Amino acid sequence: MIVVTGAAGFIASCLVSRLNAANFNDIVVVDNFSVSKKEGNLKGKKIKEYVDRDGFFEWLDDNYEEVEFIFHLGARTDTTEFNKDVFDLLNLNYSKKVWNACCEYQIPLVYASSAATYGSGTLGYDDEEATIPLLQPLNPYGDSKNDFDKWALEQTAKPFFWAGLKFFNVYGPNEYHKGRMASVIFHAYNQIKEKGSLTLFRSHNLDFADGEQMRDFVYVKDVVEVCIFLMQHRKNSGIYNLGSGKARTFMALALNTFEAMGVTPNIDFVDTPESIRDTYQYFTEANMSKLRSIGYDREFYTLEEGVKDYVQNYLVEGKYY
Repeated sequence: MIVVTGAAGFIASCLVSRLNAANFNDIVVVDNFSVSKKEGNLKGKKIKEYVDRDGFFEWLDDNYEEVEFIFHLGARTDTTEFNKDVFDLLNLNYSKKVWNACCEYQIPLVYASSAATYGSGTLGYDDEEATIPLLQPLNPYGDSKNDFDKWALEQTAKPFFWAGLKFFNVYGPNEYHKGRMASVIFHAYNQIKEKGSLTLFRSHNLDFADGEQMRDFVYVKDVVEVCIFLMQHRKNSGIYNLGSGKARTFMALALNTFEAMGVTPNIDFVDTPESIRDTYQYFTEANMSKLRSIGYDREFYTLEEGVKDYVQNYLVEGKYY
């Protein structure tokens, strides 16, 4: 059996689909299973068992001998949430329990970290583990992810294989439920569909023109391919960046969305809200050499390819992956 936590969510539900496509059908999905996510993201998938998040460790105590691998992708991901207790409970302490269980039962583990750990990027975006204790995230979500990365590296007891993945700006199908935390592409599509125009944040940094803020946008289909690779590889434990390796502008994202929809570009700018202006990242780009160095050689979707696939094969018809 393969366990996927956060399985009703965006990335994890795509991973379940990819596992099914590779003929892994004994999937145990762990989540709190809100109706909207379960009915959409998990509908039609081959799943062996549904386990509630709060009962997972009791279930694992009874079934660990049958568990081959754990993907721990469940987390609170709201970057606008500032209640540290929420992140300590769901992102830090729950993850510690997953780690300790994997140590006790010798189960290999891949878990979700985040590029939010890099903060403003003053120390760069290299996934060298020596720099992790020096990072200064810009919000409690990033803190929670970095706190767990630091904790994991400090442990003497480790799963025989483990990997933490610093997800950059992931986009793609199965994020219908995410509301304001969905990708910019998702929101751009819906704005253009409704109004025929798109609004982007104005730059408040003299080094960047309006629309020229840059992110490393990575398509969710690439994310799940890396997860599959690590499950099969099971060597070279550590913390890895997971982005496309190529920063692109929000303007490029917008223009590609208009093109995929067959709509003439019409873009306006509004001030970035003051509530996030001081913590706004103007540039992120994953250094992907570490993952490449252990043998991952698959090409990543370009922004053009990913946006076109996402818009035309999923968003237009409201389809799931």
